[in-house]
Amino acid sequence: MMLDPRSYRRPPTGTLDPPTECRPAPGDRPFTIAREGIGTVPESGAAPDTGAVSATRDLSRSGRGTGRRPRRRPGRVRLGLTMLGPAMVVSVAYMDPGNFATNMSAGSRYGPLLLWVIILSNLVAVFVQYLACKVGVATGRDLPELCREHTPRLVNYGLWAQAELVAMATDLAEFVGGAVALHLLFGLPLFPAAVLVGVLSLLLLAFAPEGRRRFEIVIALLLLVLVLGFVYQSLRASSWNGALSGLQPRLAGSRSLLLATGIIGATVMPHVIYLHSSLGKLPSATAPAARRQALRAHRTSLVAALAVAGLVNASMLTLAASTLHSPGGARESLDAFHAGLGATLGPGAALAFAVALLASGLASAGVGTFAGQVIMRGFLRRQVPLTTRRVLTMSPPLILLATGLDPTTALVISQVVLSFGIPFVLAPLLWFTARRPLMGAMVNRPVTTACASAICLTISVLNIVLVARTVTG
Repeated sequence: MMLDPRSYRRPPTGTLDPPTECRPAPGDRPFTIAREGIGTVPESGAAPDTGAVSATRDLSRSGRGTGRRPRRRPGRVRLGLTMLGPAMVVSVAYMDPGNFATNMSAGSRYGPLLLWVIILSNLVAVFVQYLACKVGVATGRDLPELCREHTPRLVNYGLWAQAELVAMATDLAEFVGGAVALHLLFGLPLFPAAVLVGVLSLLLLAFAPEGRRRFEIVIALLLLVLVLGFVYQSLRASSWNGALSGLQPRLAGSRSLLLATGIIGATVMPHVIYLHSSLGKLPSATAPAARRQALRAHRTSLVAALAVAGLVNASMLTLAASTLHSPGGARESLDAFHAGLGATLGPGAALAFAVALLASGLASAGVGTFAGQVIMRGFLRRQVPLTTRRVLTMSPPLILLATGLDPTTALVISQVVLSFGIPFVLAPLLWFTARRPLMGAMVNRPVTTACASAICLTISVLNIVLVARTVTG
């Protein structure tokens, strides 16, 4: 295409910011240099001039010729630290009160025997959460939004209903954990303690509203309290002495299989998969290279955060193995764990356990509320204020606790409901990440799809076994 240099206006000196429209000479088709280096696109629909694309992109990134200070890309370390916030939010799900009960039950009954199960479940968690994050990075939409856009309306409503049920079950576990912690710390009855947990969670949401950074900071502080609590207890008990023998894969009867199933089954927290796919979203105009860089940073941060979660879970098991191990009369309630630690290690260890349990309950409750927002906004394109949602979702758990339900029984109920929700989140996640029209260059490789399919099938089967064994006693 030939342009008469006298037939267009020269842009003002000192700026080359697109879009810059050129007046064509007679017989030429108009064209526009698009913003953000999209390139020159002739009206006829022909392919853009790649040379012009590269030149425009380089100018827009460097700032040369624009009169503006060049924009510097964030370094790897800085980008990794930025992505660490979402990873820490995700890691909360792997240190919730349900994990307290499962891991310490395994340690008190079987010693370090099932330590290998915690390591395996942590690797599975990294893999599944990486796929959840990749959906958001690659498509710019979270998993509930993709379900709304690519499934029939009736199926979408069904997925939304079970996701809300999962969110309420999660709230039940967090309320039980927080209420037990307040009971252990201050002697409050269970139901008033649960109401106080609800008030504290509302204050947490008021202090850290939907602005992401402040919420991540609050979660990080609560996680720090949790980690320090178990570091103190582990050092006090020297719980890692001889614990490495638990890295050898083996079981000791049907009861150990049931506990191993519970540990692995509790690894996949459906509500956090929805949330992580939202935390990983990038704007639709993000360049492919920037998406790849962001995904690498997410992956590194996720490995680091879940490594900390795995260490805490392993510390729970080894602590119970070193101080509470009793094959004939193992303790299997949070109250019993607290009492056993106090009798064995002293009141300081018991206090650290109760404070860590309270931090876990509050952090998990906040994460569950934000996950509920993602679920409703994605599946239904509706949104309610966080405080309103908090009040609505905490009502069923409070009603159950008001009936005098045993805390351990409440935890079992919550895990059973979560187990039912796992296939409904893993199947869409696998389907979307394996579709090239959606994922583009970030589509799963065949090996990744095969591994994901095996993990989805295994976890679903294990959770069916867990539910069946729980119902039949």
